[in-house]
Amino acid sequence: MYPISLIAILLLNVFGLCQVQANTIWIIQKGISLKKTIAQIKDGDTIIVKKGFYQEGNIVINKSIVLLGEDYPILDGENKHEIFTITAPHVIIKGFKLQNCGNSSLNDLAAIKVLNTHHVQIIDNQLKNNFFGIYLSYVQNSLIKNNKVVSNATTELHSGNGIHCWKSDSLQIIGNTIEGHRDGIYFEFVTHSIIWRNTASKNVRYGLHFMFSNDDAYITNHFKNNGAGVAVMFTKNVKMFNNFFEENWGDAAYGLLLKEISDSYLLGNFFRKNTSGIYMEGTNRIKVKRNVFRNNGWAMQIQASCMENIIQENNFLGNSFDVSTNGSVVLNTFLKNYWDKYEGYDLNKDAIGDVPYRPLSLFSIMVEKNNSSMLLYRSFMVTLLDKSEKILPSITPDNFIDNQPLMKPLPL
Repeated sequence: MYPISLIAILLLNVFGLCQVQANTIWIIQKGISLKKTIAQIKDGDTIIVKKGFYQEGNIVINKSIVLLGEDYPILDGENKHEIFTITAPHVIIKGFKLQNCGNSSLNDLAAIKVLNTHHVQIIDNQLKNNFFGIYLSYVQNSLIKNNKVVSNATTELHSGNGIHCWKSDSLQIIGNTIEGHRDGIYFEFVTHSIIWRNTASKNVRYGLHFMFSNDDAYITNHFKNNGAGVAVMFTKNVKMFNNFFEENWGDAAYGLLLKEISDSYLLGNFFRKNTSGIYMEGTNRIKVKRNVFRNNGWAMQIQASCMENIIQENNFLGNSFDVSTNGSVVLNTFLKNYWDKYEGYDLNKDAIGDVPYRPLSLFSIMVEKNNSSMLLYRSFMVTLLDKSEKILPSITPDNFIDNQPLMKPLPL
């Protein structure tokens, strides 16, 4: 252990000599204990850990320090221990490779666990083969940025989440890559936080999972090939902008599940090759605007429990079903969307169809009531039924209609 005192600055003025002593930098390399060093340093000090392989069990950081890795030193949990537990404010951990933390059915062991503190920064780390990756509980005003969090989970029961946040506020989750966990990013009772420019793929359950988390935003994230895409549940006032939801396939899979949420906004998102682009249940006062739904099984499944939602200026392209529902009363509004199945005309050349469009097909209602009827998909009889229903609607709800369908797709 080699303490290196930073430059002491001497200031001389008319009132006498004033000495300012800066904080200390400590160097850790092979044969030097990181735990023992932390025990004797002071708040504000910096530890630089040289490249190497370290096994010290659970390292508790209970002081406000900066911990920097040089050339990604490896800290190994031996499949038994948590690696870092942070309980102090104003801690920075940057530039480490953290691997093989313990796995437990009783305790949420993590590569980095942050508890009951604030202003923590976890930046540019590589996490591999851990139970939970980064775990925050009762944390405020903290930053999780540019970390690569990869594991090899195969079942929900025996895996943790990549970035797990519980009862926290004002978090920034930015630019992380998360693969192979139960949920990529998990928010429960988290408020006033942002999830921005992350990539979550190949996670067992969800790429992103929201529960009881109000007044948050997730922007420009990429959710691909997860078990069931993204779930936002029991939440209000969420902003969802410019995200990509792709290739989330399965019997109960979707790009985005909205369940019991209200007063939220979906703008500029891209849904491609999902079993269902958006599945809505018990959602109210949601604005779905300027999104692209391309090559999904269902672009949108809107259950009868949804009210006062506005679906406006979206592009529906190449979906097997554009919209479906399980009820007969529609309390939502469709306005100025582009539907590639629309066959109307525009005599006054105002780019809006002169004939309203009914996006709900008779066959989609049949499938909602009896899934096995999918065997008849693209058959001549089904096509004939759908065409007849559009001309003389008798089963589909009268108010399930876009009165101003666009003639050309929006340039989104």
